[in-house]
Amino acid sequence: MSGQAGDGAPARRAPSRGIVAQMRARAARAARRVVLPESGDPRTLDAVRTMVADRIVAPILVLDWDEPATHSAVRALARSLDVPVIEPRPDGALVTAMGLVRSGQADACVAGAVHTTAAVLRAALRVVGKAPGVKVVSSAFYMILTRPDNGSAEEVFTFTDCAVVPEPTADQLADIAIAAARDRARVVGDIPRVAFLSYSTYGSGGPDAPAVARVREALALARQRAPDVLMDGELQGDAAIVAAVAERKGSGGVGAVAGHANVLVFPSLDAGNIAYKLVERLGGAVAIGPILQGLASPCADLSRGAGPDDIINAAAVTALQAASPT
Repeated sequence: MSGQAGDGAPARRAPSRGIVAQMRARAARAARRVVLPESGDPRTLDAVRTMVADRIVAPILVLDWDEPATHSAVRALARSLDVPVIEPRPDGALVTAMGLVRSGQADACVAGAVHTTAAVLRAALRVVGKAPGVKVVSSAFYMILTRPDNGSAEEVFTFTDCAVVPEPTADQLADIAIAAARDRARVVGDIPRVAFLSYSTYGSGGPDAPAVARVREALALARQRAPDVLMDGELQGDAAIVAAVAERKGSGGVGAVAGHANVLVFPSLDAGNIAYKLVERLGGAVAIGPILQGLASPCADLSRGAGPDDIINAAAVTALQAASPT
């Protein structure tokens, strides 16, 4: 997350294999146009070279209003790669890029390697706006990892919200969960199984605890709004993803989600942000995001520590967000 929770993160080199490679390949088949307004940064230009070479997305570059000295080099690279270059509006590259998304000239926007989260989100909300019926814009990370307890198979989890909404209400948690499930169907292409996380599993934390009651209310609201989505809660982290633990803790048997969740809805920004960073740094996961969800068109807010591969992966995810569900 730029300007807040993601500052200071070192650039990461995400492996172009397994699930990451599959996402990039599916994005290439989707053939979407992704606008990148931070063209004055060399990481963006490195990413664009790979995007073009591997045909992952069709990039569009917006000249950086604040870095006029970079314009000639950006134009030269764009000519060599046959990539469109857009002159920025006086109100800046972010607003120009979001305008291209709003008008349909681009399918998605990726920014945040230079700009803060506040700036990216403000421009997205002002120009692109929320999707119909959406009350809150949130974010998700796609966490790609291998699990020793599952034969070291590579898996991808959706962690939400880890970057935008500090203390979500039950109503907001419900919207966050639904948005994450809808996007996962597009981005990963599997069936979302949503777990509302808590320090309690099915009442073990006490029936009157306010934090637990909020998670239960969120689950009930989400089920009303999206009855087609598989959801369960409240669940502790281990009960959400380990079937044996779910069986032990489930008093009346467990359904399709407990022990098998792939979308983890955290009760607060504190919990979500801490969890994703620990899984990334101690567990060796590849973290793709933050990906904004709930906007009328896809946008990604990168960490300012992002490397070229992070930019490429975020572009691939936004391209898949813009595609029809698989």
